[in-house]
Amino acid sequence: MIEQRIDYLTRYLIQYHAVRDYFECHEVLEEYWKQQRQSSYAHVYQGLIQLAVAQYHERRGNYSGAIKLYKAAQLKLNTLLLNELGIDSIDLQEQLSERLQAVTLGLAFEDIDLWIIDQELLHRCLSQTKQMGLVWGEASDLSNHRLVHRHLKQYRSEIEPALKS
Repeated sequence: MIEQRIDYLTRYLIQYHAVRDYFECHEVLEEYWKQQRQSSYAHVYQGLIQLAVAQYHERRGNYSGAIKLYKAAQLKLNTLLLNELGIDSIDLQEQLSERLQAVTLGLAFEDIDLWIIDQELLHRCLSQTKQMGLVWGEASDLSNHRLVHRHLKQYRSEIEPALKS
C-alpha cells in the first residue's frame, strides 16, 4: 500500500515539477484518491489535486477558478499529514497565500514549487525525471498551448498516447 502511494505521488510530482502538466497531475492523483477515500490522507490528495487544477486555471487566465481552488487547497493542505507524505506544509501554505494575493492583484503567473522534505522521495523523483529526459523545476512554458490548454479535446488526444508510453 505504501509503495503504491509513493508511486502515485512520484508520478504526480514529476508531472508537477518536470512536465508542468497540471491537468495530468489531476488525472494521476484523482485515480488514486478515488481508491483511498477512506484513508486519513484522502483530503490531502484532494488538496494536491486542487492545487494542480488551481495552477492550471491561473496559467490559462481563469482567475476566479484559480482563486476558488487555491482557497480550497489551502484548507486541505494545512496539515501535518502533508509533511508525512514528504512535502513541507508550512512552505506550501506560504506559497498559496502569495499566489492568492498575486492572482487577486493581477500579477503574472508563477509556478508553485512543492518543497519535498523526504529525501528518498526527492531522489526517486529526480532519478525518474532524469531517466525520462526531463528537467526538474523549469518554469511553465506559457507559449506551449498544447500544455496550457490541455483540457481541450484536440490537445488531449495528441498528448495522452505519449504519456502512456
